[in-house]
Amino acid sequence: MTDQTALQYTEEHEWVQVDGDTVTIGITDYAAEKLGDVVYVDLPAAGTAITSGSVVGEIESTKSVGELFAPVDGEVVEANQAVVDSPELVNSDPFGEGWLIKVTTSSLPKLLTHDEYRALVGE
Repeated sequence: MTDQTALQYTEEHEWVQVDGDTVTIGITDYAAEKLGDVVYVDLPAAGTAITSGSVVGEIESTKSVGELFAPVDGEVVEANQAVVDSPELVNSDPFGEGWLIKVTTSSLPKLLTHDEYRALVGE
């Protein structure tokens, strides 16, 4: 499991892990809990250019459909096929095996710290 305090966060409930010019993106445990049991995940293919703030995927649960927003500008280098095949990973391990996409980016926008995100969601 990833150290959640080392991650950065968006107000749309995504987490971002930075490794050089590549970022791994997923949704937070808070978002996964609010969605309920995830039954389908639609992710952009490798090679897809994404723009910060735009919708790049969809996460469907038994309760609702949520949109995945791009927290950065860049190019998708990998989509997590394990999550597409087993969407429940988003619920069971949102900060680990339930990651969604990896993106190369040349710059990071200002994102929230762990403490700022927890304050946002009232925890």
